Amino acid sequence: MGRLLLIDALSAVALLTAWYFLFTRYNRRKAATAMKWVETACSGNGRIVDAHWLGTCRLQARLRFVAQWFDNARVTVRLRPRPIPLQWLFSIWRKQKETLTFEADLGLAPSFHLEVFRHQWVTHKQIGVRKPRNWAVSRPGPVILTTRTQWTQELTPVVNTLMTSRGHSLVAVRFRPESPHLAATVDLETLADEQAAAGFLGMLRDLAAGASASKQ
Repeated sequence: MGRLLLIDALSAVALLTAWYFLFTRYNRRKAATAMKWVETACSGNGRIVDAHWLGTCRLQARLRFVAQWFDNARVTVRLRPRPIPLQWLFSIWRKQKETLTFEADLGLAPSFHLEVFRHQWVTHKQIGVRKPRNWAVSRPGPVILTTRTQWTQELTPVVNTLMTSRGHSLVAVRFRPESPHLAATVDLETLADEQAAAGFLGMLRDLAAGASASKQ
């Protein structure tokens, strides 16, 4: 009996070890592909100068851009903790998404603090309705819910950029006077190719231009 238990324990250890290395390799390949799309999308205007792993599910890289783009730029890819089964299942249960976050300083530091989070509410069911009714359905444009008591004019260029179709793929955006001035997070699934990565970088430049316009 003791020998059988030992064999089972060794088998479990071997299985977990194989799982760990297999999915660590999977995460590394997935993150490296995302970084490749970002660097290729720079079209010679920027390149990755350093990259290192923070654990098994986070890859961070520094980017160097040409003048008038971004300063002190870095990209962080956050993946699900696949190498550790329990943590992976917990992340799936919590519906955690894999993301890519871009952080950088701008030529002119923003004079305002702004954090924007994107949410969507979609329903196709009539909850709590017993009898059919003739509903009048309207499709409004984007709606802004803000905690600000006063809306300053300097926020308008940035918010207008976020309201366009190019800004709809962002999960979160943050502006602040301190470094890093700009932080933008996107769902990693949206960066499926070079074209999508180029659109993301173009959107970042639009946001930076909007922040600079607010100081003029």
